[in-house]
Amino acid sequence: MEEFDRKQHWQNIYQTKQPDEVSWFQPVPSTSLDFVKYFGIPNTAKIIDVGGGDSLFVDHLLDIGFIDITVLDISDAALERAQHRLGVRAAKVKWIVDDAATFILTEQYDFWHDRAAFHFLTQEQEIEHYVDAVQRGIKTAGVLVIGTFSEQGAKKCSGLEIKQYSEETMSARFEKRFEKLRCITVDHTTPFNTVQNFIFCSFRRL
Repeated sequence: MEEFDRKQHWQNIYQTKQPDEVSWFQPVPSTSLDFVKYFGIPNTAKIIDVGGGDSLFVDHLLDIGFIDITVLDISDAALERAQHRLGVRAAKVKWIVDDAATFILTEQYDFWHDRAAFHFLTQEQEIEHYVDAVQRGIKTAGVLVIGTFSEQGAKKCSGLEIKQYSEETMSARFEKRFEKLRCITVDHTTPFNTVQNFIFCSFRRL
């Protein structure tokens, strides 16, 4: 059986579909932005958006004055699309093409954001690598915000199996070096008028 090529899968998605033709599209990533506001993240904070793709989150961060933003995604096609959309503002952002299942970061961040990348990691080795990367990649007292499909959410996305989480199972993954701060569930309405239930949990690095 041929080994699944994760990178090529996402390249195909971003090369063949328009932004509003994928279920995760959000004109305004209000939940993510609300967490930034809730924690009073200063404009000088180092922020990373893991699995950011061509999300509009980075646009809104730039709009409100953030100056140190990194976007990481497995698909260079996705990042190129975001860069094209941002125009000259793209030069204000650091772009990293890498896989959330295997990446190694060389910097530490004050605010780590992940909406819908973590739940694509279904193998224990991948999950453990990600958790370890988070533990090493967030500064002491830094904040982690991670959103995944909840146990009432979808079981597949973009044709791929995902791993659902509850507040308890999410917390158990990060409890070793993080203090849980706030978890909420959110209904996301897709461009196709279907509803997906997400859980967003936030943690502080001890």
